[in-house]
Amino acid sequence: MKRIFTIAAIAAAALASVCCRQAKEEEPSGPLSIIFETDMGNDVDDALALDLLYKYMDEGRINLLGVMLNKVEYGAAEYVDVARVWYGYPDVPIGIIKEGADCSTDAVNYAAAVAGLRNEDGTPLFKRGVEDCSTLPLAVDLYRKILSEQPDGSVTIVSTGFSTNLARLLDTPADEYSELCGKDLVAAKVARLVTMAGCMLNETSPEYNITKDVPSARKVFSEWPTEVITSPFEVGIAINYPGQSIQDDFGWAEHHPMVEAYKAYLPMPYDRPTWDLTSVLYAVEGVCNGDTPYFNVVGPGSIDFTDTGCTIFTPDPHADRYYLSADSLMCANVLGRFKEKMVLEPAAMASSEQ
Repeated sequence: MKRIFTIAAIAAAALASVCCRQAKEEEPSGPLSIIFETDMGNDVDDALALDLLYKYMDEGRINLLGVMLNKVEYGAAEYVDVARVWYGYPDVPIGIIKEGADCSTDAVNYAAAVAGLRNEDGTPLFKRGVEDCSTLPLAVDLYRKILSEQPDGSVTIVSTGFSTNLARLLDTPADEYSELCGKDLVAAKVARLVTMAGCMLNETSPEYNITKDVPSARKVFSEWPTEVITSPFEVGIAINYPGQSIQDDFGWAEHHPMVEAYKAYLPMPYDRPTWDLTSVLYAVEGVCNGDTPYFNVVGPGSIDFTDTGCTIFTPDPHADRYYLSADSLMCANVLGRFKEKMVLEPAAMASSEQ
């Protein structure tokens, strides 16, 4: 296995170099259409990843078609609702999940904590777009609606939580939105799926996003009809966003939902791995920014999971599953990019001050 990994890593480095050259020559013709899957409220990196997506929205680099929740807890939806209003994009659709993975007690629920913040007069600290998040559509139904309205091969899905919604989407029948079944609809409309999932360097180490719904993860990674690229556990844990930045670099906002989320999650100051942000960065910017490398891409191969959530990668030249890796220089470059983006004042706030 060690020899196979070494060969794959060398090949991946060459592939990353080629991709960097191509990135200079092939500028996107318009904003990238993204749907974001998240278990918001379990780890604070989801809140940072959503912040990053809205910064890309401000730049015109992406069009955020929707945010799908794979955590069964209305605090998660309330936080996403607060965020879309605060960042100035109140019309971004939100999809919720019912009867999904049980993770309500897995971590401090910063999402519910932020949604519950109040002014002195008892009114919500952050404005809302919807009064009752239980009235939001199911993610699987919203997926079908959104995908049916998009050009063929135009959508990137970024999944940073459990695979439940995606697996259910594959099994959906034709409906009022499309005559295609779920798998065929995905094949027609989705360009690729970028995930944060798995642990590639240790086949005996289970990864959280997989363990919470192993059957769905297996289904998605085996049956998803487009390319899948995953950012594994070992990439994000090597890139820690500094808590000192949270304390020092956001003075321009009296109240910032992401900052409040970070403060609610663990006692300050603390540094936190950037697992979910790495998948967002790759989905939007690729393996590099000009001559500044971010990631290697390892593959192709197949990706499967044990019953306990451990990851098995098998090289296969005929497959279309890949994963990211990053050396120390790349990790430093990625962290620098995150810090550069995180501290930016949202466009909606900047324009309101003029």
